[in-house]
Amino acid sequence: MKKKIGCLHAHYSNINYIEMALSAYDVELSHFVDPGLMYRVKNDEGFTDSNAQRKVKEQVEWVVQSGVDAVLITCTNYIALLEDLAANVPIIKMDEPYFEVLCEIDQPQTILFTNPDTVPGTMNRLQQYAKSKQKVLDIEVVVIENTFELIMSGKKDEYQKEVADSLKNYQGRTVSVAQLSMVGAAQQVEQETSQMVINPLGALVTAMVKQLNLKAKGE
Repeated sequence: MKKKIGCLHAHYSNINYIEMALSAYDVELSHFVDPGLMYRVKNDEGFTDSNAQRKVKEQVEWVVQSGVDAVLITCTNYIALLEDLAANVPIIKMDEPYFEVLCEIDQPQTILFTNPDTVPGTMNRLQQYAKSKQKVLDIEVVVIENTFELIMSGKKDEYQKEVADSLKNYQGRTVSVAQLSMVGAAQQVEQETSQMVINPLGALVTAMVKQLNLKAKGE
């Protein structure tokens, strides 16, 4: 029986990544997208954190009520805003499996972002997660300047090139990308250089298969 998963995104570009990552499994995906919330958080001074938290809670509850078996939240900003929410289905936060991988690394590492607004919430959650695991992380945070506007305006190829070019400057280091929109560039660099670039998607799929007991198609 197919598992029904409702996916909450802040941008349409994330849909294809999730579709491709779970294409081998017997799942039915429904996508809910609202790019307007983060735009308002950034540009409307009267729109408070509590307003944003309430809106994210409403969005998640809306997805839950659509009859899904689980909710997947792919936006790191949404996750940072979402407080504990009691729900009758699993709420899967994309960044937690990624954090688990980072906490297994004992050497210095570099995390790349393209959206500077994502950095504080993600890093605060990562440090809290590491603390709960009694881990101390040695992390350098790098924001690839002037690139996020490309993906937000639909210039995906230009965006991927900028991110890939930046990643190639970190060969020989333990490096990861924090945002789902950066996964394509990370995979490209791995193919071209044989250097591993940790990304949130691989860890997420592994965790979802285990947590939701997903079956491969044909099983």
